[in-house]
Amino acid sequence: MTGKKGRQWRSMCKGLILGALLTSSMILVYCLSNPQIHFSLPEVPVPYSCARSSSQLHLKPASNRSQTNTKRSCSPKVDIMFMKTHKTASSTFLNILFRFGEKHQLKFAFPNSRNDFLYPAPFHRSYIKDYKPGMCFNIICNHMRFNATEVAKVLPTDASYITILRDPAELFESSFHYFGRLVPFTWKVPGDDKLTEFLLDPHSYFDPGGFNSFYLKNLLFFDFGQDNTLKPDDPRVDERISFISERFQLVMLVEHFEESLILLKEALCWDMEDLLFFKLNARKGSTVSKLTPELRARALEWNAIDWKLYQHFNRTFWKKVDAYGRERMAKDVAELKKRNKEMTSICIEGGQAVEAGRIQETDLQPWQPIGEKSIMGYNLKKNIGNAHKTLCRKMLMPEIQYLTEFGVNLWITKLWGHVRDIINW
Repeated sequence: MTGKKGRQWRSMCKGLILGALLTSSMILVYCLSNPQIHFSLPEVPVPYSCARSSSQLHLKPASNRSQTNTKRSCSPKVDIMFMKTHKTASSTFLNILFRFGEKHQLKFAFPNSRNDFLYPAPFHRSYIKDYKPGMCFNIICNHMRFNATEVAKVLPTDASYITILRDPAELFESSFHYFGRLVPFTWKVPGDDKLTEFLLDPHSYFDPGGFNSFYLKNLLFFDFGQDNTLKPDDPRVDERISFISERFQLVMLVEHFEESLILLKEALCWDMEDLLFFKLNARKGSTVSKLTPELRARALEWNAIDWKLYQHFNRTFWKKVDAYGRERMAKDVAELKKRNKEMTSICIEGGQAVEAGRIQETDLQPWQPIGEKSIMGYNLKKNIGNAHKTLCRKMLMPEIQYLTEFGVNLWITKLWGHVRDIINW
C-alpha cells in the first residue's frame, strides 16, 4: 500500500512540475514569437562583400554554357541567402553551408538567444546577433519567415538566393508528426491515428487563428512570408509564386537532393567536396505514417497552395537539369554518391543511423519532437585518422551543437530543450 501511495505522490508531483514548466515555457515562447516593436534603423549601404578578395579564393575551371570546348575560370560564390524551410532536409543542407562558411572564413548572420530569427514573426534585421546598420555578412541561413525587403538590407545585392521544397503531402505528414502536439486544435482530434482523422475532415478541427496553426496548412507558403489561408485560385497566390521565382536563383527539391546539389555546384562554382553530406534529422521508419492514395490526395487538397508552389518549381527544376545535361547529371550524381559512401565508411560506426537511445555522445544527439524520441542520429567511429577526424565530426554534428561551436547564444532554445527533455521523462 505504501509503495502504491508513493507512486501516486510521485506521479502527482511529476504532473505538477511538468504542468508548471510547460505553462511557463509556452508563455515565454509565445511572448518571444510575437513581432517586436522595431525602432527606425539608419539605412547604411551594405558592402559589396565581406569575403576575402576573389584573388584569395580558390579558382577552378568551369565548363562553358555555350557547349564549346573553351573553359572559363570562376571563384566560389560566397554571398548566400538560404531560405531554410521546415521539414525539407534543410538541416542537412545547413550543415553543408556551415562547413563551407568555415572553409572560406565567411561571416554568418546568426540569430540571438535561439536558433531562428524569432519565427514565426516576419524577419527583421534587428533580430541578427549584435546587428548594426551597414554590417557585412556573407551568409544568412537560419529559420525565418521570409521578408525580402529586410533580408536585402543585410546581404550584398548580388547574393545568391537558394531554398528547398518538398512534396507537400509528405511534408504535411512530417509536420503533423513533429509539430502536432504544439498545435492546440489537434488536441481535440479523436483516436490514435490523428493524422487520418484530421485529413478526413480538416475544416472541423482547423482554426486559422489558433496558436501555431500555420504548421498544419501550406507551411511552405507561410515560410515564404505569405498568407497560407488564401484560396488556391486567389490571384495573389500566382503573383507571390512569380515573386519567389524571380527572387530565388535555385529552388532545390528534397526528392532529388543529389541532383539539387549538383545544380548548386554549377550555379555557385563550388567543388564536389563541398557537397559531401550525411542525412541529418531522419525519422525512425516506424513513426512515419504511410499515406494511402486517398490520404495523399486529401493532404494535397488541404495544402493546395503548397502543391501549386511545388509543381511550379518542379517544372523549373527539370528545365535546369535538361540545360545541365541528363547524362552529365547522372555521372555527377553517381560521383557524389560514391564519395558520400566512402565518407560513411570512414566516419560512421556501423555505417548507418541509429535510434536516439543508442547515440553515445551528447554532442551528436539531434533535437527531438515533444513527447517522443523519433529522430535518429549517428555514432562517430572511434579510430578515425587525423586527415578525416574533424570533417567527420562536423558532418555528423546537429544544428544546435554546430551553432554553439560558432559561439551563438542559444539560451532560449536550450531552456526549451530542457523542458522538452522533462516532458519526455
